[in-house]
Amino acid sequence: MKELIQKAASLLETNVVQVVIGYGKGSADRTRAIFSTTAADCEQLIFDSRCIQNLAVYLTKAEIKKMGKPAIVAPLPVLRSILQLAAENQITDDSLVVLGVSPESELIEFESLAAIETYLATKQIAIEEKYQTTIKAIKAMPVSERFAYWVKELEPCFKCYACRAACPLCYCTRCTVENNQPQWISVASHSLGNLEWHIMRAMHLAGRCTDCEACYNACPMGIPIYLLTKSMLQDVSENFGTYGPSLHRDNTLSSFNPDDKESFIR
Repeated sequence: MKELIQKAASLLETNVVQVVIGYGKGSADRTRAIFSTTAADCEQLIFDSRCIQNLAVYLTKAEIKKMGKPAIVAPLPVLRSILQLAAENQITDDSLVVLGVSPESELIEFESLAAIETYLATKQIAIEEKYQTTIKAIKAMPVSERFAYWVKELEPCFKCYACRAACPLCYCTRCTVENNQPQWISVASHSLGNLEWHIMRAMHLAGRCTDCEACYNACPMGIPIYLLTKSMLQDVSENFGTYGPSLHRDNTLSSFNPDDKESFIR
């Protein structure tokens, strides 16, 4: 995208930002995150269908903050993550420049986070039919069968935490799994430990997940953990009427509404 390269270079040349977080050529036929600090560096920027990494994960990193004010290349999943991070007071309007990229690969310059929210209102999260069918089939299983299904699916997990590292909403400086006094989550990658870890992470993303699939894309074992978060997206929407990030909505797990459904209490 020539327009993207020119805009990124201009932002650096005028010192509006000190680093541009974008996509560049990686190994084989993959892409990787690159951090351009000069106009010349921007020539390495690319954008195509291979650019699936959620770059918003870098916005809360201390190493990136030290580089100065960033501009970030943001397709839809990244835009949603930026908005959610703003809703959780992790970023502000003046802390970054967002170089939005539409589904048609057109560059969009957003003046504010509110402008991103307005834009995303017309780009609601839509879970694909193939995933909905799978989730529906899993939920229809008897409890014992469903439990056995997830134990088997999570069996290959060896607790590398690549899913956590790739997720822009897993920004805690110390995760529950690193807490050993008391130790809430088992360190070992056995059936119970794996189940505890992935269920805990899915619960922490309830009402926050932006459906970017970064966790699945990062998993070296190809475990379909996105089914947990996609299912949670549906459950939150059905029970609490919220779906997708917003600057004007309280966090699902930290707020209470007397009108909330209570059918989940059995």
